[in-house]
Amino acid sequence: MTFSIVGRCAETGQLGIAISSSSIAVGARCPWLRPGVGAVATQNITLPALGPQVLDHLEQGASPAEALDKALTRNGYGQFRQLTAIDHLGNTAHFSGANTLGCHHALSGEQCVAAGNMLAGTAVIEALVHTFETSGGHLADRLIAAMQAAMAAGGEAGPVHSAAMVVVGEHTWPIIDLRVDWADEDPVGNLAALWLDYSPQVQDYLTRALDPSKAPGYGVPGDER
Repeated sequence: MTFSIVGRCAETGQLGIAISSSSIAVGARCPWLRPGVGAVATQNITLPALGPQVLDHLEQGASPAEALDKALTRNGYGQFRQLTAIDHLGNTAHFSGANTLGCHHALSGEQCVAAGNMLAGTAVIEALVHTFETSGGHLADRLIAAMQAAMAAGGEAGPVHSAAMVVVGEHTWPIIDLRVDWADEDPVGNLAALWLDYSPQVQDYLTRALDPSKAPGYGVPGDER
């Protein structure tokens, strides 16, 4: 019911996740990121607690594979889970339990890892990784391009209805957190459109947070700047 790409920008150290699902509001349950630590996607029959737990283990010095194993062992029911993880250095790991739904696949690449279940075919995950590795631009651009390539390769076996993208950098809060909680058609396309609208404002929102005296105008009535 879900496919995702977890990636790192080698130049900036930013970490990001893009994800889509046939379920509603995938961004509320599945992507978990911690600046300077790592990023985790929890999917299939999701236990959201696995995300923070894996990040805790990464922060304590575990490798991504060790972090996944420790979290899965602690909670049980690992046969129902599908997880991917990347640490702040770009090391990756993935796990797909024996009861992962439908056609499923997981694959690590250079500074990225992707996984999915209920897929139209394994080529969907290969498209995610290949496109991320060969795309340029901002990390978010690469994540969106990968998701669009995955949809072009067939996406899920059935329709998808939600999508999300989160990117963290050096600050404690996400610098990008965009969600399409429900769309009857093409949530990945809607997410791409959201990013197109939001991308020119990323730095403005950072400036507003860090130095309001230099913040650009808000474009609302009463703002004279």
